[in-house]
Order: sequence, then C-alpha cells, then structure tokens
Amino acid sequence: EAETRTNPIPCPSPPAQVRRSPTLHCRQAIVTPVARPHRSSSNRSRFVATRNGTFGTGLQLHALLVKNGCDVSIPGGSSLISLYSKLGQLGNAYHVFHMMPTRNVVPWTAIIAGFAQSWEVDTCSRLFYLMRQAMIEPNDITFASVLSACTNSAYLGFGRSIHSLEFKMGFDLYTHVSNALISMYAKSGNIEEAHYVFENIPCRDLISWNSMISGFSQHGLAKNAVELLNQMDTQNVTPDAISYLCVLSSCRHVGLVEQGQRCFDLMLKRGLNPELDHYSCIIDLLGRAGLLDEALDVIKKMPIHPNAVIWGSLLSSCRVHGNVWIGIHAAENRLLLEPGCAATYVQLANLYASVGYWNHVAEVRKLMKERGLRTSPGYSWIEIGNKVYNFKAEDRSNNKLNEILPILDSLACHMELSECPAAANIDLQYEEIPP
Repeated sequence: EAETRTNPIPCPSPPAQVRRSPTLHCRQAIVTPVARPHRSSSNRSRFVATRNGTFGTGLQLHALLVKNGCDVSIPGGSSLISLYSKLGQLGNAYHVFHMMPTRNVVPWTAIIAGFAQSWEVDTCSRLFYLMRQAMIEPNDITFASVLSACTNSAYLGFGRSIHSLEFKMGFDLYTHVSNALISMYAKSGNIEEAHYVFENIPCRDLISWNSMISGFSQHGLAKNAVELLNQMDTQNVTPDAISYLCVLSSCRHVGLVEQGQRCFDLMLKRGLNPELDHYSCIIDLLGRAGLLDEALDVIKKMPIHPNAVIWGSLLSSCRVHGNVWIGIHAAENRLLLEPGCAATYVQLANLYASVGYWNHVAEVRKLMKERGLRTSPGYSWIEIGNKVYNFKAEDRSNNKLNEILPILDSLACHMELSECPAAANIDLQYEEIPP
C-alpha cells in the first residue's frame, strides 16, 4: 500500500464544535496503573480492544500511549480512529488521524467512514478529494463508506461522480459497493437507477435483496417489493426478518391487506419470530383496512407485550372507522404504558363522550388536571379571497371570535343532521376553552 509522510498536504479542519485535543480526555480515562507499553504491543492491544467493543480499554491504552510519547502506527491509529468514531468523538478521531506520522489507505478510509457514519457528507467529500491528491488509491471499503453517506438528493451529483470513479477502477464487481449504490440511489429518489444497479450485480447477497426491497418500500412500490420477495425463493435466497419488515411496511402504506397477511404468515411458517416492528406493521395494516377485530386478535395472541406504538396505531384506526369500544380498550392500554401522554387522555375522553359516559369523561379530565397534562395547541389555516387566516386552538384573541363560534356550531349540527361520516370525529363540544 502507498503511504504518505506526515502532512503531505494540508488536511481539512474538523468542525469547530469538535476541534479539540483528546489528550486530557484520554488521561482522565486511566483508572488503573499498568506497565509501560512497548510500541507494537500497545498498537496491537488497541486494535483488539476496538474490535471487541471494549471502548474503555481502548481509551486507556490511547491515554497510556500519549503519556509515554509513543508514535501512532498505521494499524493502531486506524483502530483508534474507528474507536473514537463509534463513540461519536469525531474531533478526537481526526486528531489521531492528523498526528499519524504515515498514512496509507487504511487510516484514510477509517476517517472517511467515521464522518460518513455521522452524515458529514461535505467533510467526507473533502477528505476523499485530499486522499486522491495524496496519490492514495481508494479501496472498496472507501467507496462503500462514501456512498453510504450520500443519502440525500442534494448530494446525488457527488454520489454519481463516485459511482463513475469506482466503475472505472473496477469496484462495480464488489457486492458491498453495489449495495451501497442501491441505497444511495433509492434514498436520493432515483429508484430506477437503484434497480438498474441491482439487476447488474454479478453476485447478489441478502443485503442486496433487502436494499432493493427497502428502496421499493420507500417509494410506495409495494407490489414490486412483494414480487422481489417472491423472487428470493426462486433464487434460493432465504429472506430474513428485515426482508419481511420492508415488505410489511410497504403493504401497510398502500393497503395491500392480502399480500401483507400472506407475508406475515409466511414469516411465521418459516420459523422467524416477529418483533414489535413486524407486529406494529400488520396491526396498522389491518386497522387501516377497518379490520379492527382481527387487529385486536393479533395483539391478544402476541407472544411479547405490545408497546404504546401498537396500541396507539389501533386507537387511531378506531377513530377513523368509528369503533368506540375497541378504541376505548386501546386508549386505556396505551395510558398504562404512557401515563403522561396528554393526547391519549383527550382521545379517551372523546370516546367516552361519544357513548354518553359523562362520569368517565369527568374522571379523565380530572386526571389530566391533577397531573398537569395539556395537549399541544393545534393550528389551522383557511384561505378566503386570496387572504390566509390562521387559527390556534384555545386562542381567544381573534376579534371575530363571537362570530366564528356560532358558525362552527351551526356547521357541526348540519354535519350531524346530514349523517356526515366525519361528524363522529368532531370534538368541539368536549374541548374546554379557558376564559
């Protein structure tokens, strides 16, 4: 591997908020006296500590190295860069990189990957440019790291230039580089280009399939995601929990109930244990379709305890489809898990009120008052005669309030007499307006 001596070109300055020396922090990390290190043994130990995830040990070894004035070798320095990057201490990671007497592709890739993991795309692009200026050839890990950071349409041009370069250098044959390309194009809004990359991968792995299914899901192409899941069987690729989660999520958003249920049943048949995210998707899918009894039945049969998100999803579906009793059950269970959620109290009070349980309404309101809970005020806008009027919940400062409230009452009564489906969701009479 090509190497560069100390500071062959000026390195970019790290962000101002992380520009500091790690020396003091490292010295504070020393908690027990240890023997004076030899250069090679210390570097090797740092490498092992980093790979095993023992961050405290890694910090102590770095502190000992700094204290004894040892130089940082390429293997040890690269491991330290990765260590500090995993801890989110990019300033310390950059300091180690900057102080290394020699650098080859390994520390360059480590520092680029560190900033890529924190979505610092501008810094990644600058470091990549300086790496090329230093005549250091990027490897497959370098390309995959840079591409993984380009997940926004604003950096699509930069991502395409990296794609062009890695193609010229022959890295398009590396599966993990192509996987990073699929994610980059999909998250940047170019699902066609993502699919083109997927179709041209010489040897696809499970991540390739999951990346493409996830891309289809993000773009609302649920049928494509389902078809790709079915293709995995013909290609002798076994889907994992992530594969099914991506398909379930896409089915939920477009209302493919039958396909979603089939996917969930297939997951169970193959011996995969659904997690909370899988249950949340299938329950939301059934709830949006109005299959509230079926959704509640899934919750009752869950081998793990449902969380507040699942009960909240069922509650929202009950409000949309007007199922009061299941809605009350969902709201009560959600409050057991999140007793400080003011919005759920309001929803529960409105559900009680819709069936005339006024004593329960009073109890819920009393609980809210005792616990000091209030919902965040909502805003609404309406345009009349090329002029936009905005309203804030519980705001009495509007000088036309006395004219507005009677009109709202009249509209609410008209909707109820007309048997408008949305009338069931009107909570005007249950919301208190402070004097």
